[in-house]
Amino acid sequence: MPFLYKLHISVFLPSKTESRRPENMGSEANSGDSHIIMLPFMAHGHLIPFLELAKLILRRSSVFTVTIACTPSNIQYIRSTVSAAVKIQLAELHYSSSGQNLPANTENTENLSPEQIVTLFHSSIALELPLRQLITDIIKKEGKPPVCIISDLFFGWSVAVARSFNVPIFNFTTCGAYGTLAYISLWLNLPHRSSAADDFSVPGFPEGCRFHRSQLNQFVLAADGTDSWSKFFQPQLSSALSSDGWLCNTVEEVESFGLRHLRDYIKIPVWGIGPLLPESTSRRWGKEKDSGVHLENCINWLNSHSKNSVLYISFGSQNTISETQMLELAHGLEESGKAFIWMVRPPLGHDMKAEFRAEWLPERFEERMKERNGGLLIRNWAPQLDILSHEAVGAFLSHCGWNSMVESLSQGVPMIGWPMAAEQAYNSKMMVEEMGVGLELTRGREREFRRGKVKKMIEMVMGEGGKGEEMRKKAAIVKDKMTAAVEDYNEKGSSVRSLEEFLAVIPTITSQEMNLKTQL
Repeated sequence: MPFLYKLHISVFLPSKTESRRPENMGSEANSGDSHIIMLPFMAHGHLIPFLELAKLILRRSSVFTVTIACTPSNIQYIRSTVSAAVKIQLAELHYSSSGQNLPANTENTENLSPEQIVTLFHSSIALELPLRQLITDIIKKEGKPPVCIISDLFFGWSVAVARSFNVPIFNFTTCGAYGTLAYISLWLNLPHRSSAADDFSVPGFPEGCRFHRSQLNQFVLAADGTDSWSKFFQPQLSSALSSDGWLCNTVEEVESFGLRHLRDYIKIPVWGIGPLLPESTSRRWGKEKDSGVHLENCINWLNSHSKNSVLYISFGSQNTISETQMLELAHGLEESGKAFIWMVRPPLGHDMKAEFRAEWLPERFEERMKERNGGLLIRNWAPQLDILSHEAVGAFLSHCGWNSMVESLSQGVPMIGWPMAAEQAYNSKMMVEEMGVGLELTRGREREFRRGKVKKMIEMVMGEGGKGEEMRKKAAIVKDKMTAAVEDYNEKGSSVRSLEEFLAVIPTITSQEMNLKTQL
């Protein structure tokens, strides 16, 4: 019989800044009286926020032992990215992709087709047995169960596992509150199916907050409750609604609208504990990837440009655009005259891991940009947070994944949205309508647009005065609110207080569970 899980204990030395913090005194020898299991979904955009949350919990208190449990390759990925000041246990849960109708050694969403991604979602239920074994062994070793499980929102099945052990369970949504509410309500209710109009209301949102069919990804749009996507998300999200509460990677003052309506809709506690940010993107990944440019060269290039003059372009770790879109975007960039850093990948229909070819761009495009210091192309990976934190960067053309939005807004950088999948269009909608910190260029991977629209949008967002100036001011306000939320030296920020409240709730619920067990 194959192993159900393998446990690793990883100890990382504190950084100079972290080691000076009062709550870190003695953190290398955590008493570990209270064990927390964290269960992230198998995608890089979920693993990193879970890791940051684990570090945050252990910085707040030395009474916790935290075990992050996931499939072997995802645990190895976490190990390669960590430079934390805490003691974390990493548990490899047994998982065989070949037994789940997936290619061999496939354990996360990277480079999977949409059809394979939904198969990966369904296959995650196979982690139940090794999770049960992990909990059983913790009870045998420590004489008591974990104090709680913090599970990914997509793992609704884990609620039943936790209940069977009388362990409190909380779900962590790695998205913002607005995007999370839209995501769960659309999947659970499919409101567009009962509307003949292109725009429609979504349960949980005020009637005046209408959504449009073009904001739905292709799988939600086609869903009827019997399709493979619905068959996963509807039961999993429904089960997650019966957990003991949700944690959300957001800030109370930034997403007051989204948090208020999310709480009203799910009717369980929601704690805003964000923004969860790595120290820098380069440290997050542990080493610079083969990007064709070193971090130092990238920063030197930015240093040669004036404040707010550079547009940064990236569509995340799993997205790319069509050849036609790539050409039009390149022409629009050149016609705008704005300097840019563009993280490029092969277009749709090509292997995203393959070498990027000059033929996908206008003739001699990269050479012309180099000659006038007008643009820098980075292959495959870019030190995103380092770029966004540089004063030369004045806007971010993004797919509106939540991690990217948080990184951009935490640095006060307004955005140009190009949502492509998942909840990205809902994030973009909030960015434009609720926050006023950006504009939307287009939606989807296939939609056509012209270079003139690119040029016009860049000029609007990065221009002096007018809308551009207004968006920069609003983005700066969001940055200040995010900074204040994690303040912990004078008056504690809202996210610090929220995390402390959550940690204080755990023993209360644990006691209730134990009393219930005694009564039974």
